[in-house]
Amino acid sequence: MRFYIDSADISVWHDLMSTDLFYGITTNPTLAYRSGLSYPTIDWGKMARQAADLGAMELHAQVYGPVEGYTDWAGTFYEHGNAAGLRPVVKVPLTEDAVRNIGAIKELGGALLLTAAYDAKQMLIATLLSVDYIAPYFGRMIDNGIPALGVLSDMLAIRNKTKETAPHILVASLRTTDQLVRLAAQGHDHFTIAPNISRALLNDKRTLLAVEEFEDAATKLMN
Repeated sequence: MRFYIDSADISVWHDLMSTDLFYGITTNPTLAYRSGLSYPTIDWGKMARQAADLGAMELHAQVYGPVEGYTDWAGTFYEHGNAAGLRPVVKVPLTEDAVRNIGAIKELGGALLLTAAYDAKQMLIATLLSVDYIAPYFGRMIDNGIPALGVLSDMLAIRNKTKETAPHILVASLRTTDQLVRLAAQGHDHFTIAPNISRALLNDKRTLLAVEEFEDAATKLMN
């Protein structure tokens, strides 16, 4: 099983990578904006080195701008990630124009993820293109009235039948730890998790109360 930190905030990376629970880090323009970063001006060499220094094995970042520029952007990102000593993964949205550009990016020889998936049919595209990952937006599916558990179940079934070419399903847009647990029980094993969900995963009030009882008992004097 692999967990990824879903954030562009370096302070969050420092906090959560220290738990040894996370294999890598994922980010995109929206997450960068929320962290006060201008996506076009990000120094990906510096970001990749920071991620690697914290122990990340992979750094996922998303293309942006006109489709014609995707390949050049991907090539530069791959160079930075490889130089930092981690595996750089380029995220490409599942639009027709972007899909038509996948071949050119694949020729660069780096890892690819198709992102913003909302339908099991998109798993077929990712499988036929032999990319490394697909990222379904679980919480946003629910927001749009889509039966998210059913979609993820179908995607997993496709992967299980076509493992030689099927991508890993990197589940994104999780809203609760209960969703994480339910999907893990279903058989999913790759998740990108927002900081608030990560901290909810690490803490349980009942566990904390139990520890207080243990400590209280440890300090009581024997009669």
